[in-house]
Amino acid sequence: MKAVIATDLSAASEATIENETCLECLGNIGIEEIHLVTVIPSNVHAGMPGMDFEKRRRQALDRYSTVIENAGFDVETHVVRGTPHRRITGIAETIGASLTVVGSRGKSPLENRVIGSTARNLARTTETPLLVNRVEREADEPDLLESHLFQRMLYATDFSENAEHAFELFSVLKNATEEARLVHVQTPKDPGLPEDANPEMRLDELATQLEAWDIEVETEVREGDPADEVMAAEADYEPSTTLVGSRGHSRLRRLLLGSVSEDIVARANGNVLLVPPGAHV
Repeated sequence: MKAVIATDLSAASEATIENETCLECLGNIGIEEIHLVTVIPSNVHAGMPGMDFEKRRRQALDRYSTVIENAGFDVETHVVRGTPHRRITGIAETIGASLTVVGSRGKSPLENRVIGSTARNLARTTETPLLVNRVEREADEPDLLESHLFQRMLYATDFSENAEHAFELFSVLKNATEEARLVHVQTPKDPGLPEDANPEMRLDELATQLEAWDIEVETEVREGDPADEVMAAEADYEPSTTLVGSRGHSRLRRLLLGSVSEDIVARANGNVLLVPPGAHV
């Protein structure tokens, strides 16, 4: 399996790449080959005085490559120009990546209302599962908030087809996951369930599948706004990563703001693993 790790060479990206436990977690789920990608913005030109961005970025990627190779992975590096989320998505599709990883400091509640960060744009457009790896927000040399990426998972489901598709990722995560909490949020109009359906029973069925892999499982049904309740569940459970599916039935999803999955990516305190429709799991 291949993974793309996107880096802007910031302290947040460096924390993701240089954390040995983080790399070990990727190996535990079957990642063998890592592609490091850094994007030079289109408006930055090589001829600008005092700015040899490409050379500096290649030197930085060479340092990162050594760390990753020493952890036992095959590594390729890519220094490209363009719009970051578009180039990252394009490379992931071209190489057939099973996962894209991007580090993020997260934002304040006010900043969360502004769509523009690479992580959030990737959440809107990615065609492969996306891991948003959260680091400390204020530190000059930040640490990862959770270095054991998949050890303790929170899975949020509305029982839609795409949520079920996201659940299938546990077949890959099982070698790295020890505990999981499965959460469904009931709303007045719940399109994912027929009127006579029992959400507790549906969650128990999913739990049985995970328990067969020796994963310790809890289930919970909440009521209210889906994004708010998933964030409350995250605060209560303190998972390594929150796993969620993104509906994205058409290109219109790239133009519409405020989906539950985007809100979770923007607001979560910890890591988020987002699985888009049709992604190879």
